[in-house]
Amino acid sequence: MRAYLLGYASSVAPRLLTVLLTYFTAYRRQRRGQPLAHSEKASFAYVCDSVRHILRSGLELRRFPTFCATLISGSTLFESKQTPAFTETVVVSPGADGANGNATEAEPITEPSTKSTSAKDATPNTITIPYAGRTLDLTLFAVTRALDVIVGELWVRRKERRVAAGSWTGLEAVIGRLTDSAIFASSSALVMWAWFYVPSRLPHAYNKWITSAAAVDTRLINALRLCRDDRLQYGKDLGPEARLLEGMAHEYKWPLHWGDPAVTVPFPCTMVHMDCGPSCEYHALVRMLRSWRWSMATYLPLSMLLVLRKPNRNLRGVFRAVLSAMRSSAFLGAFITLFFYGVCLARTRIGPLILGKSVAARQAIDSGLCTAVGCGLCGWSILIERASRRKDMGLFVAPRALATLFPRRYALDKQWRETLVFAASTAVVFTAIQENPKRVRGVMGGILKTVFVP
Repeated sequence: MRAYLLGYASSVAPRLLTVLLTYFTAYRRQRRGQPLAHSEKASFAYVCDSVRHILRSGLELRRFPTFCATLISGSTLFESKQTPAFTETVVVSPGADGANGNATEAEPITEPSTKSTSAKDATPNTITIPYAGRTLDLTLFAVTRALDVIVGELWVRRKERRVAAGSWTGLEAVIGRLTDSAIFASSSALVMWAWFYVPSRLPHAYNKWITSAAAVDTRLINALRLCRDDRLQYGKDLGPEARLLEGMAHEYKWPLHWGDPAVTVPFPCTMVHMDCGPSCEYHALVRMLRSWRWSMATYLPLSMLLVLRKPNRNLRGVFRAVLSAMRSSAFLGAFITLFFYGVCLARTRIGPLILGKSVAARQAIDSGLCTAVGCGLCGWSILIERASRRKDMGLFVAPRALATLFPRRYALDKQWRETLVFAASTAVVFTAIQENPKRVRGVMGGILKTVFVP
């Protein structure tokens, strides 16, 4: 029952919050006389219908709450002294596909016909291919947690042996302290690279949130994508598509030839800065301030809601909540700033000094090198956060980074592989939470303790 209620709350609460925030945003814009976006609804009746639908759909049989209850109860139903917890969980695990009733739906996919068709029937033949993969994110989440348990246990045992032998070094201590930060930084690099070049590998909502946080003209992103695909080459006139930045130059009142790659090699960093002028450092400072202010609009209300959970707290609790929101906003602001400043470092400050200023060097920089530098730098902003937050954020981003390396959809007859991986990973985590609860770190460890501990 505890697992079911927690699963229901975790699946319903974010959707309810999204609906309410969307409604209040639309209502405020309507009061100001501003036009509403296509997806925005300012009707209170619409909100009530959406809330009822969300609350009701969460109770459906093949949904996440039932999946959680089945998984937890199954792992405890056959508990015995003779059967290890790992074996119990592997045997009874329903697989990640149990969390989504639509995981095994079929989709018609048009493929070239292998049979000859008459002139009268020009409609291409289609076959229906059942597919899987909608639960991949959940499976990778379990895999990440299992790896964290295994690697963490091996590291602790190694440390105990070396400390006992007096051979523990300062370098090993530094590695231990920076591991969570390195996990977050490397995961963020993969996610940002995917957002830039293969956004289809990211969940739609996640991709949309990153785009909103970046606040960048999409024409700049498209220009760098064209560079990577060799559809925009410096010193060559490849047609109107390659000159897409001319519209941006006209809009910002820059020289029109800045947007023509056949004439301007490379396009100036001023265009990357948009309305911040030619200085890369000033652009980074403005980015930091804007991103911090944007982040505070999210983090501060959340921090104050946490304070309201315990209204008896004194002003010190409110002060700490404000400081926490400011710190988290500084982290997110630094994340965005480091990404864009990394692009500028590669394009203007360091890249030309190392690779030169030839047309080929400029093409190589804008074909992916500048983006790679930004992706590699941005995640290290996690060092601003508290150590306890670093591990949670690293374990939050890592599954999304792994998801960019796998196809979002695959043939249904291969789903047994995902089910097996999920069952084994869950077994590792559940065994740890019952035999060594401290090994399951972060918020997830606290939730599982709430479920398993009587």
